Amino acid sequence: MNYILFDDTTRNNLFPLTFTRPVADIRFGILTIREKWEMFLQTKTSTLTENYLSIKYPIIKKENNVLINGSVCPNKQLIKQIKALKPNQALIHDNYIIALYTTADNTEYKEENIKTEFVKDNSEIIEDIETKIPHLKINYLWDIFVKNEQAIIEDYDVITKNRKSQTISNTNKIIGNQNIFVEQGAKIECAILNASEGPIYIGRDAEIMESSTIRGPFALCEHSVVKIGAKIYGPTTIGPYSKIGGELNNSVIIGYSNKAHDGFIGNSVIGEWCNLGAGTNNSNLKNNYTDVKLWSYKKQKFVTTELQFCGLIMGDHSKCGINTMFNTGTVVGINANIYGSGFQKNFIPSFSWGGTDKFTTYNINTAINVAEKVFKRRNKIFDHIEKNILKHLYDLTFKFRADKILY
Repeated sequence: MNYILFDDTTRNNLFPLTFTRPVADIRFGILTIREKWEMFLQTKTSTLTENYLSIKYPIIKKENNVLINGSVCPNKQLIKQIKALKPNQALIHDNYIIALYTTADNTEYKEENIKTEFVKDNSEIIEDIETKIPHLKINYLWDIFVKNEQAIIEDYDVITKNRKSQTISNTNKIIGNQNIFVEQGAKIECAILNASEGPIYIGRDAEIMESSTIRGPFALCEHSVVKIGAKIYGPTTIGPYSKIGGELNNSVIIGYSNKAHDGFIGNSVIGEWCNLGAGTNNSNLKNNYTDVKLWSYKKQKFVTTELQFCGLIMGDHSKCGINTMFNTGTVVGINANIYGSGFQKNFIPSFSWGGTDKFTTYNINTAINVAEKVFKRRNKIFDHIEKNILKHLYDLTFKFRADKILY
């Protein structure tokens, strides 16, 4: 069977993170959603997404295809129901499609009418099969950190089942050793790991330096480093090839990003290829304890999260200078370069350059040159595909850089 992960309408709620990736490639828990599906299905998947992303994430179509909602996380029960689908059957939950089995040659569709398009292509009625199986799904940006505890626990159980952890050095203080799993090549010395409130997963060749204190649920992915004296509260995920210092609480760093120095980040999601300067802090609670509002690209206005705690959402390639202060509920687009004293604006559009006093547009050629250097530092190649995606997004996000949108 050929499995294709598709972006549903929640993609538009997940900007700026989904400007540069399909929904399924958001890290949520220990793994990305794609990695979860591929682990359960024991096969590779392809992607049905926006045209400008499809060169990097191409679709593979075969005679028999099962399309799976990329915002939904798998579990054993869902996998069983999906594998039992017959042609032209769809697994439905609360009016959204989880999976659809089709033999149609044409798998082009619009996000809002996947079902209608496949009915038309097949000239048959799609049969709905309602499922009551509980499962994780991300619909909004804040779901990524709000639901991260359950996601870490579910991933931990799958990844570590019937496997043995590497031995933890006796220089460390360990609480809840049975809930800690350390992969091959990881280094941990003179740290405090408390897994009494949730599991702790340390990825391959990752490192936790001396005097760091970590409370689970926590995931440190491969080749990432927690620097000396860091304080991390779960549920927190640090994606691969990242460097983390200072204080973190209930946050997700998707990967390839640095918060290497002191400062606080809480109830936040940081994309890839970001860098937070020394002393960067975000507020995650308003002084009047009212619910936090967050910028919505879809609605073009601030919308309530119905949360008291909500910090910073930062898109890929964005960076900030030392001592940057982010207000409660701040959204930073992709490729923004932020600096200056005082609290920053609650919405900073993509390719913005500046700070509290003034923003100008970040030159696209300069942005590409910086991205090439950053990729090289991680032994990655910033190729023409990556360049074309950034150029497309530079044009796509132009309207948000108008003065009237800089709140």
